[in-house]
Amino acid sequence: MKTLRTLLLAALVPLTSLAAPLVVPTRLEATLSGMVQRGEVVGVSALVFEQGKEAYFGAFGMADREAGRAMSRDTLAVIYSMTKPVTAVALLQLQEQGKLQMDDPIEKHLPEFGNLRVWAGGTAADPQTVALDRPLTIRDLGRNTAGFAAGAGLPDGLKQLADEAWAGASWNTNLRGLARIAARLPLVHQPGARWRYDIPTNIQARLVEKVSGQPYDVYLAEHIFKPLGMTYTRYVVADQDADLGQLAATYVRQPDGSFQRQPDAQAHAFNRKNWAQKPGASGLVSTLDDYAQFARMLLAEGVGPNGARILKPETVRLMATNVLADSVTDRQWLPDKGNTGFGVNVGVRVGPPRHRDDVSGAPGEFFWDGAANTLFWVDPKHQIVTVLFSQFFPAGDARLNKAIRAAVYADEPEAFAGNRPPKP
Repeated sequence: MKTLRTLLLAALVPLTSLAAPLVVPTRLEATLSGMVQRGEVVGVSALVFEQGKEAYFGAFGMADREAGRAMSRDTLAVIYSMTKPVTAVALLQLQEQGKLQMDDPIEKHLPEFGNLRVWAGGTAADPQTVALDRPLTIRDLGRNTAGFAAGAGLPDGLKQLADEAWAGASWNTNLRGLARIAARLPLVHQPGARWRYDIPTNIQARLVEKVSGQPYDVYLAEHIFKPLGMTYTRYVVADQDADLGQLAATYVRQPDGSFQRQPDAQAHAFNRKNWAQKPGASGLVSTLDDYAQFARMLLAEGVGPNGARILKPETVRLMATNVLADSVTDRQWLPDKGNTGFGVNVGVRVGPPRHRDDVSGAPGEFFWDGAANTLFWVDPKHQIVTVLFSQFFPAGDARLNKAIRAAVYADEPEAFAGNRPPKP
């Protein structure tokens, strides 16, 4: 008979340690290799950790088809918007230090935003604006509810103003310059009213730079990359860098399904030169293992696999908690990501898939992807971290996203809705 002490000790064991593993390596292997064999991708790689252990690694196809260089574990990929969660961590570190707070008006730290107005109609020659209902806050930046006049979907008059204002910007425009341009333009909506994917993460990066007193790339290297041992992650891949040959080529899927190589001068124009701009929204290159170090830190509530404390547990929970109010019904294309809200620079899955064709995933997961079809997610319930790399356009390839999720969660009914896909 078990003693009372034995029963009490058993009750203290985390439920995640008792759960049967979900990841089946042969299923992932068949899924990813099959996509290459069918010509759905040129190259793809994935790294999965489950319950603290490496559960799967696989690399298939070519990182550089024309050079005959295979996709591998140390392939360098341009991760585009997977830069954004890194920016969230940088910003939240400064909150922990008391140097800023999420509900601070951004003008408290960046005075150029002190005269913001909201577009109310008119033309570029005769703009009509109204006062803000409330100050624009750092929280608005983190959840994409700021409403800067950048990106798609602007009213005609405001679009003309924005096009003129942004016309002079280039990669040689530093973060301070980007912030000044954004501050001169009316907002497209009242703070907090809509979810719009524009430039708030670049303004976050400017905040980090201003408040920390360090150039943004220097801050990231010193406070995130070096402590986590992310030795490959950076903005610039220079001619003399020993790992230049690891940089993956980028491809564009054609209407007939074939892939055409994007010229390297175009695909790597940003990363092959040390431009003045180091964006918070995009631009980093990384490897599977490097980014997995970052993602595993988030799963472990702020502690990297090497023991480095990057954030406090409560700060990671803040980052990974949906803060989009139900009243924010205009969410641009965010619903295409699944049953999803938004935390700080990450999508947060708020429930099971809504219908059979919805993007699958476990409730409580937080994630983001990159324009060239890179993807990561952190699943606290099942203690899973997944990082997937490919390098092709168009962005947001649904078949790749759905295939990797189906392969990981094939034995978890909660991750699907309606008719579950057949197990790969």
